[in-house]
Amino acid sequence: MDNHWTSTRHPASNNPHMSRLSLTTLATATTVTVTGAAVAAVATAVAATGAAVLVVRALRSRRDWAGASNRGGIRPVVVVTGGSRGLGLAIAARFAQDPVRLVLASRNLEELQQAQAHLLTRFAHLSPGDFHLVAADLARPEECERLVAETIARFGRIDVLVNNAGIIHVGPLESQTLEIFEHTMRVNFFAALYVTWAALPHMRRQQALEGNSPGSRRAAIVNIASVGGKIAVPHMLPYSAAKFAMVGFSEGLHAELRHKGIRVTTVCPGLMRTGGEAHANFRGNADAERRWFNLAARTPGVAVTTRHAANRIYRAVAAGRAEITISPQAWLAARFGALCPELLQYANALTNHHILPGNPKE
Repeated sequence: MDNHWTSTRHPASNNPHMSRLSLTTLATATTVTVTGAAVAAVATAVAATGAAVLVVRALRSRRDWAGASNRGGIRPVVVVTGGSRGLGLAIAARFAQDPVRLVLASRNLEELQQAQAHLLTRFAHLSPGDFHLVAADLARPEECERLVAETIARFGRIDVLVNNAGIIHVGPLESQTLEIFEHTMRVNFFAALYVTWAALPHMRRQQALEGNSPGSRRAAIVNIASVGGKIAVPHMLPYSAAKFAMVGFSEGLHAELRHKGIRVTTVCPGLMRTGGEAHANFRGNADAERRWFNLAARTPGVAVTTRHAANRIYRAVAAGRAEITISPQAWLAARFGALCPELLQYANALTNHHILPGNPKE
């Protein structure tokens, strides 16, 4: 055993070429290790510096937003689509805690009037003159243009645009139609595009509330997407397709507008207790679809409240955040989907096959 061990080891150590090779390898490994450590140290320092900068900017942004309405007597103008109920109304209520002017849009004028009365009751510093209600079908581009035109005519500017209008169709693919896909895309995606497109020229021209110092924000756009725009949700394909489009549009918009004084925040909530399940459209085995959807949408600990979501969105706007995901489950699902897309799709297929209601026609 000793002779065999010696014969297999020593020739290599006695070979000058092999010795040089070993030394070179050792030196290279050492260099790589040192370089890797240096890179890691630099990366850590950069990350720490970046985090500090983000914190400072967040604090500065909050201070600017909180004090903006006291400078020159100008109140920020906040436009909320889908603002008559649910998350839209909760967002309007959170912004209404500050001295603001609110433009609320939805298809139902009576619901808008009820929302206005609710906010006037809650916030004594607001008056009817601080509101403008626009009953409009935002699936139509001319109605989106009218919303923006009326806002500018009434208040002269748009400081925060919240694109929140949306609809939901729940059911298996076989129960959906092309018309449903097209209508969902118009309401959940194109409405945001149309309103944003109409508002951008005004946003680019208007003076920032906090002055013209470098980095001053002229306006903010908030696009309410969904975790369903990060991972495809079975039995909600029209909704997911539109929200994927919203996420892509919103992220690209942020990249192009950030250095022009317009911040764009993409919001990806998970399940929320909005009451919107009462207005969802169920297809296929409608009763079974309604049961699983309502259970998920109303379960505490799984679905968050609209008040919690509205607070998160308000803070994100104040801090100039690019994107937030609301609820731990949604955050984990989005990250898991990005890291393991094939595994997630397989899990979704199992869920669709074994848990969700089947197509009654099959």
